[in-house]
Amino acid sequence: MAHLSGQTVLLTGATGSIGSAIARELAGEGARVVLQYGTNRKKAEELTAEIGNGAMCFQADLAAMAGPTNLWSEVQSAAGRIHGLINNAGILSPSSVEDPLDAWQETWSTDVQVNLLAAADLCRAAIRHFRLHDGGKIINIASRAGQGGYRPEAMSYGATKAALINLTQSIAGGFGRDNVTATALAPGWVRTEMSDAYIAEHGETAALQGIPVGQMAEPSEIAELVSFVLRSSQASLSGAVLDVNGASQMR
Repeated sequence: MAHLSGQTVLLTGATGSIGSAIARELAGEGARVVLQYGTNRKKAEELTAEIGNGAMCFQADLAAMAGPTNLWSEVQSAAGRIHGLINNAGILSPSSVEDPLDAWQETWSTDVQVNLLAAADLCRAAIRHFRLHDGGKIINIASRAGQGGYRPEAMSYGATKAALINLTQSIAGGFGRDNVTATALAPGWVRTEMSDAYIAEHGETAALQGIPVGQMAEPSEIAELVSFVLRSSQASLSGAVLDVNGASQMR
């Protein structure tokens, strides 16, 4: 049964490991997926052709202040009614308190823009659209890093993900009566390009340390949860933060 037939869903960060898995899963469930990409046009176009079902892709620079709102306007003009928004795009920019102040501030500014402000602007546009069209669903891909603090070399990442969780819960509480739901997913280690780079530097044992199940999540696990949350039967998940971390600790 195609649980998402007739739904149009905007997905940011669609060309990464998690984004690609989400796109394939949603299309397989009958959704028309609108893919946002930053620079990898070739991969976005290949993924669009692969999943079919009316999929489209749009380039947008989420690090630019006008990027997210311009993206929503372009997608709405091309696709019409939008039923779901998935804020999946995100970056982790290492920094140190020993960095020069200007470098430290630049890292924080970029992470806040991409991980939080871009998502907030898209949520704003989505809420305004959903209130005119009998509701819709927002899913924000946060992180285990947003709960309980994070590594000192990636504090900006953890802080922005914590704020994204708070934003999700605020939307759920503030707009539920408008049939607007918001749910956050908080993955731990997921088998992606980012985790592969960490393993290449530190080894897999370091990455798996503290994960009781002894393995990272696969992108397909995240994708399946996203698809489930988007089902019309799951309104009561609004406000929830779904941990996908193998029972690992916060650090």
